[in-house]
Amino acid sequence: MLNLTTVLGQLKKERERARREVEGLDTALKVLGRLVSPNRSSTGVPTVAKKRRTMSAAARKRIAAAQRARWAKWKAARRSK
Repeated sequence: MLNLTTVLGQLKKERERARREVEGLDTALKVLGRLVSPNRSSTGVPTVAKKRRTMSAAARKRIAAAQRARWAKWKAARRSK
């Protein structure tokens, strides 16, 4: 019986040590999660909106023309089958 009491006491100590370790890991995860998170408003650091890149009219025309060419090629291939 004495042996079981000793084992039970050791297990309780180990459980408490593991609980403290898990709490430390939770704290570390929370801190690191705030650093990685795209929304930093919860940390008090203001977020800076990224400036959206604009595309010139000429670039849009080139892209549209290339897409029309791809569609024409695809449709021609379908007709020949």
